[in-house]
Amino acid sequence: MPRHRARPDHLSATFAALADPTRRAILARLASGEASVTELAKPFDVTLPGISKHLKVLQRAGLITQGRRAQWRPCRLRGRPLREVADWVERYRRFWEESFDRLDDYLREVQRREKRHDRKS
Repeated sequence: MPRHRARPDHLSATFAALADPTRRAILARLASGEASVTELAKPFDVTLPGISKHLKVLQRAGLITQGRRAQWRPCRLRGRPLREVADWVERYRRFWEESFDRLDDYLREVQRREKRHDRKS
């Protein structure tokens, strides 16, 4: 079996970053505009170093950028990785819809058979 070199898997990094509810809440806040680390930390019972760790995970996944303006370090949401996740999920959405359509067809057929059986009884 050929060996493959490890290469960065951006989709996995994005999903790993999104797996944590605190990080998802941070992204939700940044969707309404940039914010400082202190502003992002306010709603959480987490230390500033703890929030900084979350921000580093989000940065490594490419989900946010962090600038510098004097002492202020504003964080901004980056949409591209989320678009990549949406595109990946979209491929499977079609599969799920087709599967649900087949299930609907099957259930209608079962109901039709039950009605016929009930009329005969």
